[in-house]
Amino acid sequence: MARLRSIEPAPGVRRVLAVVEDRSAEDERDLARLEIGALVDTAGIGVATFDESRGWLRSTSPRAVAGGAAPVESVQAISRDLVDPASTADYDRLQRALKSGERVQVRYAVRHPELGRRWLLTRVEPGRLAGGRRTVSVVTLDVTDQERSREQLLVQAERTRAVLDSVLVGIVTVRDGGIEWMNRSARRMFGGDLADFVGQPIDAVATDAPDHPLRRADYPQVLAEGRAEAFECQLRARDGRTFWVVGNVVITGGQLTFALLDIERRRQAELRMAQSQASLERIIETAPMAIALLDAATLRVLQLNQMAAQFLGCRLDEAVGQPVDERFAGGDPSAGAALRADLLQALATHEVTQREYQRPAPDGGARVWDARYVPLDVETGDRGGAGQLLLVASDVTAQRVAEEARLREEIAQRDMLVKEVHHRIKNNLQGVAGLMQQIAERRPEVAAVIKEAVGQVQAIAQVYGLQVGSGGPLRVRSVLEAIASSVQRMFGRPIAVEVCCADVHRWALPEAESIPIALTVNELLTNAVKHGADGAVRCVLECDDGGITIDVVNRGVLPPGFELARVPGGVSGLGLVRALLPRRHAALAMHAAGDEVHSRVTLTSPVVQRLDPL
Repeated sequence: MARLRSIEPAPGVRRVLAVVEDRSAEDERDLARLEIGALVDTAGIGVATFDESRGWLRSTSPRAVAGGAAPVESVQAISRDLVDPASTADYDRLQRALKSGERVQVRYAVRHPELGRRWLLTRVEPGRLAGGRRTVSVVTLDVTDQERSREQLLVQAERTRAVLDSVLVGIVTVRDGGIEWMNRSARRMFGGDLADFVGQPIDAVATDAPDHPLRRADYPQVLAEGRAEAFECQLRARDGRTFWVVGNVVITGGQLTFALLDIERRRQAELRMAQSQASLERIIETAPMAIALLDAATLRVLQLNQMAAQFLGCRLDEAVGQPVDERFAGGDPSAGAALRADLLQALATHEVTQREYQRPAPDGGARVWDARYVPLDVETGDRGGAGQLLLVASDVTAQRVAEEARLREEIAQRDMLVKEVHHRIKNNLQGVAGLMQQIAERRPEVAAVIKEAVGQVQAIAQVYGLQVGSGGPLRVRSVLEAIASSVQRMFGRPIAVEVCCADVHRWALPEAESIPIALTVNELLTNAVKHGADGAVRCVLECDDGGITIDVVNRGVLPPGFELARVPGGVSGLGLVRALLPRRHAALAMHAAGDEVHSRVTLTSPVVQRLDPL
C-alpha cells in the first residue's frame, strides 16, 4: 500500500513524498481471523481471550456455545444460580482459575432456562504475548451429548455388574494397575471385600505353585482380542482356605477378565467316587462269588474277578474284551450257546434271571454254580435299552450236597415212618381177619361170606406187608406171588405163578393202584378155586412194551350164554372185580379154551409202570 503527498519546501520547489506500507501480514492475519471464526462458529465452541491491558476481548462471533448454553464472551457472566448444585465446587474452581490465570480444565453442569440441564467443558489456558503481556484463553465446549452417553454407559455398566454379581462364577477384571473389580462370587471365593483387593495383582490369591496360571504375565502378548484360554488351578483365600477352580481368561481392550468356578466340592466328590470305586473294585476282587460286567451289545467281558474267571473256566487275563460265550467252558460250543441264550433272555426280560450250571472243577469233580443276570441301564444299548449286563454267580456245590443229604435223610425218615405205618396196618388187618375167622367158626350160616371177606382183608394186608420191605413202587411179580400164597393157604389148593417175561423186574404198580389190583387178583384166584374143578390153578404173567397181562387159568367151563357185561356189580366175585378195575388203561376178559377157563386182566400205563433199568 502506497501514499503520495506533494510538498513545497521552498517556493517554486515541488517535491513528492511517497509512503509505502507492506500490508500482506495484516491481510493474512485478517484471513486467519476469518478462518478461525468460521471454524469456531461451525464447531459449536465458545472462545474468549483476556488481555491484561484490554480486558476480556469480544469474540469474532457473538454465537453461543453449542445449544446456546452461554455466550462465549461471557463465561464469567454465568451466574452461580444457573450452575447445577452438584457442580458448584467445580464452578468455583473454574472462577478461581480465571481470576488467577491458572491452567485448568473443568466439567460442570448448568441449568439453562430453555434447554434444561447442559454439561459444559471449559479449559483455561494462560499465555504471554511477544511484548510480555499476559493473556488467558478460555475455550468452552457443550459436552451434554457425550456426558449423557457416558452416563448411559455407566448405568449399563452398573446393570452388567449387578448381573455379574448374581452369577455363581467369580468374575475379576485386571489391568496394569492390578485388580479393578470383582463380583460377589469372586469376593466370596477370595474371602474379602473389593477394597481389600483393588490394585493388587491377581496372583495375590495364587498358591505357591511356580507354574500357577495367575502368575503368568504374557497373557496380553499370547491372547488375541476376544480369545479365551482355559486353566485349572488351586487358589488360597485370605483366610488360608485352599480350593480348586476351573476358569478362563479373556482380553478385551487391554483388560484381562478372569472367570473362575469353584470346583472344590466337585473334586471332593470325584475323590470320594474314586475312593468308593477303588473300594468297590477291591470288594469285587475279594468277594467269594463270581462277578463279571458284560457289554450288552456285544456280550464282551468288560470286567471280572478271579472267581468269575473260575466260573468261565479261563484265566483272568484271557477273558477281558472277549465274548463271554466263547470263553465259557473252554470254548465248548454247546455250553457257550446255552450261556448266550440265557444272557439274551435276561436282556429281553429286564429282570433278574436265575440259572444253574454244572462246571468241571480243577480237582476233576463237578461244581454247581447258581448264576444271576441283572441288566443295567447305564446307557442306551442295542439290546432293549440296556447298556451293560451284570453276572453274579455263587459256588453252591456244598449247599447242594447238604440239601441232597438233608433230602435223603428226610426221605429215609419218611420211608421209615411209612413202613412203620404199613406194618401196623398189616398187623391190624391180620388181626381183623383173625377175628372174622373166629366169627365164621361160630356162625356157620355166614361162614362163606365172612371167609370171602377174610380173603379180601388178607389181600390188602399182603400189599401193606410188601410195602414194609419195599424201597419203592411194588413190583407186579411180588404182588402176584403174595396174593397167590395167601389164597393157597386159605383154600388149600395149589396155585402156580408162571412168569413169561424177561424184564418182569421192571414192571411195578403205583401206590394208588396196588390195593385195587391186589384185590382184583385175589378175587380172580378165589373165583377160580371156588368154581373150578380139582387141580392146580395157574396165574400167568406176561408183558410187552405196551403193558402186562395177568391170566388166571383153572379147569372148568363157563355157563351157557355167559357174558361178562351182564354180570351185576357187587362186593364179591366178578362184580367186585369190575368195580375195582380202573375204567381206563385196564381191561377184563373171560373165555373158555377146551376144558379151561381164562380170566385175563390187561394193564397199561399209567395203571402199571415200567421202571428205568438200573
